[in-house]
Formats: sequence, structure tokens, C-alpha cells
Amino acid sequence: MTTYPPFPSGTANELELLLRWLAFLRGAVMRKASGITDEQARWRPEGRLLPLAGIINHLTNVEWRWIDGEMLGKPTGKSEEEEYFPPDLPIGVALEAYRRRAEETDAAVRAMGDLSTPCGYGDETDLRFVLIHLINETARHAGHADAVRELLDGTTGE
Repeated sequence: MTTYPPFPSGTANELELLLRWLAFLRGAVMRKASGITDEQARWRPEGRLLPLAGIINHLTNVEWRWIDGEMLGKPTGKSEEEEYFPPDLPIGVALEAYRRRAEETDAAVRAMGDLSTPCGYGDETDLRFVLIHLINETARHAGHADAVRELLDGTTGE
């Protein structure tokens, strides 16, 4: 059985606090996409909302673009298909890619260590801005995943 980070505890270390919140929200998204079939992972209620596999794939790519691209200056890009996970790949592959990306993000953030590390996105952006953006994006999609899963099979709760 996979375990997910618990509700975050407080800490005076702001960087660690932000990473704890991000980890908790990632766990919420992964819980919603766990224990379903590949077909269910691609299901969209009445063709609306993103499928659970698409949410996972999208969030993986969002972290990649912001951390590797904007923070580390590596080339990244966005595919229009990122939100609709390829039909020949299992949901388990998407979840594992998200777990690996989370580890890479956390390691990169800890290596930077300073929340005021500048970001390539704009004049007033820094690592703090990026982490808050990732928390916001992940929280929004956690709610989205919660709604899709409830409509899919009635599963509710965190």
C-alpha cells in the first residue's frame, strides 16, 4: 500500500513548510488517481473536466517547467496534449512519473536553499513565488481530481 504525506506540520523553516504543503497536496491528487483502471483514469464526465491521468500528467509537467525551466534555466516546453495522457500508457506510469518529478523538484529546491533565488520568469519572481504557484496549481487540481473521482465512482474524502 502506498503511503502519502500527512497533513503538514508547522515549522519555522519556510522552505520546508512550503515543501510540506506541496507534498501533502501532491498526495491528495495521487490518492484520487490510485486504485482505478486505465480506462477510468481517462474518463471525463460528459466530456468535461480533465481526466485523472491528464491531471497527473499536467502537474508533472508544470513542476518540470517551473523548476527545470524557470528556476534552473533548462529548455522546457508545453504540449497541447499534456492534459490528455496518451491512451497507450497506464495510469501507473503517470503516477510514477509524478512521484519521480516530486523527488526531483524537492531535491532541486533544497539544493537552491534560498527562497529569494531569482526565477527566469520575471523581475520580481523568485523561488518563493514558484513554490507558492506550484502549491496553488496543485491545490486547484486536487479539488478538480476530487470532483472527477466522485463523479467517476462515488469515492469521496481526502
